[in-house]
Amino acid sequence: MDPLTSAATSGLRSSLQSLDLLANNLANVQTNGYKGDREFYDLYTSADAVAGGDYDPTRMPDIVKNWTDYSQGTLQQTGNPTDFAIQGQGFFAVNGPNNQTLYTRDGAFHVNATGQLVTHDGYTLRDSTGKPIQIDPNQPFSVDETGTVQQAGQAVAQMQLASFRNPADLSKQGSTFFQYNGAPTDVLAAPGTVQQGKVEGSNVGPAESAVRLVSVMRQFEMLQKAISIGTDMNHQAVEEVARSGQ
Repeated sequence: MDPLTSAATSGLRSSLQSLDLLANNLANVQTNGYKGDREFYDLYTSADAVAGGDYDPTRMPDIVKNWTDYSQGTLQQTGNPTDFAIQGQGFFAVNGPNNQTLYTRDGAFHVNATGQLVTHDGYTLRDSTGKPIQIDPNQPFSVDETGTVQQAGQAVAQMQLASFRNPADLSKQGSTFFQYNGAPTDVLAAPGTVQQGKVEGSNVGPAESAVRLVSVMRQFEMLQKAISIGTDMNHQAVEEVARSGQ
């Protein structure tokens, strides 16, 4: 494969990855606590090209990895006492499947039949000791900025809010949950404050994402045209060789 076609093909692959990423971001514009993903580009050089030869190896555009934008979304007033948002840094800690601790910025909780605060997926909100937060479902309750849950004038639980020394060690589990893959000692207390009766919206800007989507689609079309031109040039070169051999 000639260098033009190779480079354009590699660019097409990267563009397809970008389109998938942007489409997922746009699909979650209305998802509470969603954090948008971005792509990180670099130039790929094969191991064989690096290993030897005095020639200058061809380098192909490639998406090395995706990274997540953890900037805060807009806090939206709901008036629902089981809705919470974190102003500033931090995540709510919840008990996920198989006793796995997960973290989320989606604070749209509700009280289940047993009086536990749970997510839409049924994951229980953790207190400072890791146990599910338990309240009386028949009594009103309040939560202050520190995450202290109070009911009947008494503190009944303390929400577990976490931040991380290295957020790059977080990996997405679904749309709004994260798993921390770093050392337990790198899980820190969150400096953010809890706002009751609010939820955090997605931090994906629909207008910006739509513009980026159009831009990537145009790049995709230009790369397709480059491949077509490269194919035509190769075809003409073969015909010229055939004529000169006759």
